[in-house]
Amino acid sequence: MSGGVPAPGPGALRGTGVPGAAPADEDRPAVPESPQPRQGTGSRFAAWAELLRLPALFTVPGDLLAGSATAPGRPGTRVLWAIGSSLCLYEAGMALNDWADRAEDAVERPHRPLPSGRIRPAAALTAACALTATGLALAARSGRPALAVAAPLAATVWAYDLGLKRTPAGPAAMATARALDLLLGAAATSGRVRPALPSAALLGTHTLALTAVSRHETEGGAPLAPLTALATTGVLTRLLSRRLARDQLPLSRGKLCSFRSASLATLPAACALAYAATAARPYLHATLNPSPPLTQRAVGGGIRATIPLQAALCARSSAPVSAVITAALAPLAARFAKKVSVT
Repeated sequence: MSGGVPAPGPGALRGTGVPGAAPADEDRPAVPESPQPRQGTGSRFAAWAELLRLPALFTVPGDLLAGSATAPGRPGTRVLWAIGSSLCLYEAGMALNDWADRAEDAVERPHRPLPSGRIRPAAALTAACALTATGLALAARSGRPALAVAAPLAATVWAYDLGLKRTPAGPAAMATARALDLLLGAAATSGRVRPALPSAALLGTHTLALTAVSRHETEGGAPLAPLTALATTGVLTRLLSRRLARDQLPLSRGKLCSFRSASLATLPAACALAYAATAARPYLHATLNPSPPLTQRAVGGGIRATIPLQAALCARSSAPVSAVITAALAPLAARFAKKVSVT
């Protein structure tokens, strides 16, 4: 999730508690608040959209759908409550990330909403608290098992943004948040998370590699991180594209059922290839030239690749409808990312 869920989220996925905010090598002294400039409603909305990185929200529902796909039955109302919970926790991480990094951003990213004075730090912190409380309340509507997952998810988001992102444990914390986000979908659907653990591990591995790359997006010069992420993408693509075992395929009767069975067998591979196509190229470019711009593009590509990865996880769990719905979020994320950066 990056920041909310641990999305995601940036710097180490700036602002997800769903993928991460850029870690600082050392703490910098606090910067006094800038006077809040007068701005219209449109300007205020644009500032909050930038702070919360709204396009990254499209990477969140797939976590829940992929988790729900591992449980028997179809997603119900409880999953919708869980998706709302996840969205709130993800955005809480985004707001908290910028609040925690306001001194660093004043030096490295003075255009960001807080150091530029477009949003006051107190407002960002209040938003993070309110979104966290709302996320937990929505999780409670999904049932006790969902709340039991959402609570450590929220704790991970806050721990990451308030300290862990500046430590070697940062990428692992972000990966844990994304994995918990997927488990939230399983808990809301069936009350059980064990069947979703393999999918959570795959999503967490992707997030771990991506967060390691994002830790260098402002200074660049680290080819090992994108190279590792590139290799990880190859391994995950291989695992995701394996054909379903024969006993997992539905029984075929007639040509229509045979076609449906064949589609279920090939859909995971198609989604896996889309995942590789989205992530591999920017990772390769950042490996060959680890400059800040190319590293930032690699982070953006890795965030966008989260959606086809989620679709592949849904398809592997024999949930083609969830896979298609998740995949349909990708063009929307790309369209809105042209207006508001996801990193």
